[in-house]
Amino acid sequence: MNYLFGYILFINIFSLIIMHIDKNKARKHRWRVSESSLMILGFLGGSIGLLVGMYALRHKTKHVKFTLGVPMLLLLNLLIYVLFNDI
Repeated sequence: MNYLFGYILFINIFSLIIMHIDKNKARKHRWRVSESSLMILGFLGGSIGLLVGMYALRHKTKHVKFTLGVPMLLLLNLLIYVLFNDI
């Protein structure tokens, strides 16, 4: 298995789990995961997990920072994956 593919798989599953945790904490009015932490996860390759979490969990879908930022991070992640997969 390609190490880059394994990393991408891991970071996206991790991002989805963190999004789920944040949604549950929001429902209980408890301490939350910061938006910047979620965006950093997206930047590090977890944008697919964040995007799935946004729409499957209906979380952060009213925030322009996420509705525009996460798809842009997805494009960046795909570009980086294509560039590094050829090496």
